[in-house]
Amino acid sequence: MNEPRSTSPALDADAARLYASWFRALADPTRVQLLHLLAAEARPMSVGEIVERSPVGQSTVSHHLKVLAEVGFVLPEKQGTSTRYRVNRTCLTVFPDAVRTILGEPPTPC
Repeated sequence: MNEPRSTSPALDADAARLYASWFRALADPTRVQLLHLLAAEARPMSVGEIVERSPVGQSTVSHHLKVLAEVGFVLPEKQGTSTRYRVNRTCLTVFPDAVRTILGEPPTPC
């Protein structure tokens, strides 16, 4: 028995690569915890502040923040010689629409 074809547009390769990078970034529980911390604090935090509130060391936190920044989930803000990180709520709020696109569903209306 043939299944009906989807009427939604095909997911192009660029969008698929972008969404895959988002899923990879969230595939680590430490990164999810760091995002949660930054979202809960609702302010830019230094790596030192994050390390104080995290079960992992400075180099691990820095690595995870770099991965999260590469996909846009956190935004680094230079302040003199240090960098503070804040959650990018805009990027994270469009994540569910990426899932809907993958499923062939229309995005949520604004």
